[in-house]
Amino acid sequence: MTFYAKQDSVHDYLFKIVLIGDSAVGKSNLLARFARNEFYPNSRSTIGIEFQTHKIQINGKEVKAQVWDTADQERFRAVTSAYYRGAVGAVLVYDITRRRTFDNINRWLKELYTHCDMNVVTILVGNKSDLKDEREVSMDEGKSLAEAEGVFFMETSALDSLNVSSAFQMVVKEIYSIFSRKIMMQSEAVKNDDSCWRGNGKTVVLEVGIEDGRPKSGWCCSS
Repeated sequence: MTFYAKQDSVHDYLFKIVLIGDSAVGKSNLLARFARNEFYPNSRSTIGIEFQTHKIQINGKEVKAQVWDTADQERFRAVTSAYYRGAVGAVLVYDITRRRTFDNINRWLKELYTHCDMNVVTILVGNKSDLKDEREVSMDEGKSLAEAEGVFFMETSALDSLNVSSAFQMVVKEIYSIFSRKIMMQSEAVKNDDSCWRGNGKTVVLEVGIEDGRPKSGWCCSS
């Protein structure tokens, strides 16, 4: 997993999170509710690349979540690798009133893991929980799938604002927790090259993955 944590006078860390899932499941309204506490009942499909940012305080640090929307590319099954590049978190959304959107979750997970590290922090979100009378997917089904795939799970309502912030914050806090543990593990290595910690508008990058069956890790800085 590659973490991008831009250190400057504005915020301590910046984590890129992608919103994925079928068209019209409410991704854009989830993002609007999380970032600006807004909801658009007659919102149109997103056109063009769009992202919003939201700041969260964690253990005295200011973490900036940069959440990217799919720009309606999913309608044409054409979400590009560039969209996923650098993402360390994912919010995978389905509509509880449309079973087809739930049935497509495995396809979205496959695409996510094709373009991102398998350890990308992911939460499965069943949106539109306010439409209880129209439900086609039970909460237990959502929980079972999340458990089977090893991801977080939560039902939300962008309309009522139910659990929206909690879902995004769960992802951000888990990313921060993993990042913090990796920092502790690599603290001695960082001391040998403290230029990575001098700010100056640089980005701290931590890479953790598998190479030849063994864990690998490394640090680098980029402007």
